[in-house]
Amino acid sequence: MLLFEKIQIMSIVSKQGKGELFIAKEEKYGAHNYHPLPVVLERAEGVVVWDVDGKSYFDFLSAYSAVNQGHCHPRIINALKEQAEKLTLTSRAFYNNKLGNFEEMLCQLFGFDKALVMNSGVEAVETAMKLCRKWGYQVKGIPANQAKIVFAKDNFHGRTISVISASNDATATNEFGPFVDGIVLVPYNDVAALEQLFKADKDIAGFIVEPIQGEAGIVVPDADYLKRVRQLCIVYC
Repeated sequence: MLLFEKIQIMSIVSKQGKGELFIAKEEKYGAHNYHPLPVVLERAEGVVVWDVDGKSYFDFLSAYSAVNQGHCHPRIINALKEQAEKLTLTSRAFYNNKLGNFEEMLCQLFGFDKALVMNSGVEAVETAMKLCRKWGYQVKGIPANQAKIVFAKDNFHGRTISVISASNDATATNEFGPFVDGIVLVPYNDVAALEQLFKADKDIAGFIVEPIQGEAGIVVPDADYLKRVRQLCIVYC
């Protein structure tokens, strides 16, 4: 590193803190697909996180709920270490002695017949779309390749092509077309509009909706919205 560059770095650190260096490096070398808050985190414990300059914060985001149990929970960390030291990873090409127990627990807890474990939320929505379509063809009798899925407007389910095909947010869709067919949008928290769609189109295989919309601004529906949606799905889907 040249002396001039070292002087520049020392100047940035003294004026703005070490965080600016890490932000600049991400901006230079990382793809610009996200806009993080200008805080560079280094460590955490429970609900508290610390940045590279030692400033502490309460983490109310919790990695979009992935660490609702708290950062560095000792029971979870110990379980991770114990398993990684015994068997780090198996692909689905093999059985292992853990997955079946986990699936059984999920099914018993939620009353499911089957469980399919995913790595991310968008994979879960992609799979839900496939299940909707397959059910529509095999059970409802929708003609081949004609199934439609209804989504609530102003949704956010991820960034894959099929999922942003259900988005009405230009920041998610601009210059990524063409998009997937067979998707219909309906206003969120509008049971009457949803029922009108169901009545008008027999090729609808299902409705995908967030119980509380997050990206749209923490939008909470009417107390009976999900119950009434469920009733409509039983009747029409």
